[in-house]
Formats: sequence, structure tokens, C-alpha cells
Amino acid sequence: MTSPAARFAAAYAALTASHELADYWVQVDADAQAKGKPGREGRLACARHVASYTATQAAALWAVDRYLRLGLRPGPAVTGLAVSAITHYAADRSAGHWRDEQPTTLLPRLAHRLGKSGWTRNDPTAGPLLDQSWHKAWITIAAGIAAA
Repeated sequence: MTSPAARFAAAYAALTASHELADYWVQVDADAQAKGKPGREGRLACARHVASYTATQAAALWAVDRYLRLGLRPGPAVTGLAVSAITHYAADRSAGHWRDEQPTTLLPRLAHRLGKSGWTRNDPTAGPLLDQSWHKAWITIAAGIAAA
């Protein structure tokens, strides 16, 4: 049986690498363009993206578990994937809203409350950096849950 630390490290590596793959290579361009739109169109585009994202992460986690014989348990692994999926959806609904004067979506609203409005309005890299740091923080938590 592998140690909890080894399971966590392997789960984190698998979830992080597959996050990058899913967000940049697997995501369909039409969904990337629409996932932040209001209403049904945006919700469906974001849900499609998160479905392919979660499938990519699940495949990576399964492969690492099998190859390294980590002994991940299905319940915690599924729970970790669910945490990653839910928080990913919550963040990605903010796509295209980083420069909104009165932010209404989760991450720009949080950034505004934390005093980051100037940065998000003036630096085109601010939104993507805040988005990715959000994802990676939650991936860390998801890996810890999956490795339990």
C-alpha cells in the first residue's frame, strides 16, 4: 500500500496535468467562447466543457492509480473529481467578465471585493491568472480528497 503522501502527490500531478490538457486542448472553441454568456447558452456551454474536463481528469487519475498501484478508493476519488468539477464550473461562468464595471459572476465579484478591480480592468492577463490560480487551489483540495 502506498503512503498517503505518495497518493496525494500522484493525484495532484494527475489532476493538474489533466487540467491543463482539458482546459487548453480538449475544450471545444465554441464552448470556450460561450461558457461565460448569460442564460441557457452559457450554462450549457460551460456544462459541456466541465463534462469533458472531468472526463479527462478521471481518465488521468484512473491511469495514474493503475500504473502506480496507488490503491485510490472510488468514493474519495469521485468526490475529489466532483469538487474539481463544481469549482471549475463556478469559475468558468466568469469567462469574459473580468473587466465588468459591476461584476455579477463569482470570480470577478470576489476579485472586486478583494481590491483587484484595477488589475483586472487594466491588465488583460489578470483574469486568466486569477482564474487559473483558483482552479489550481481547488485541484490541490480535490487531490487531497481523492488520496484519502
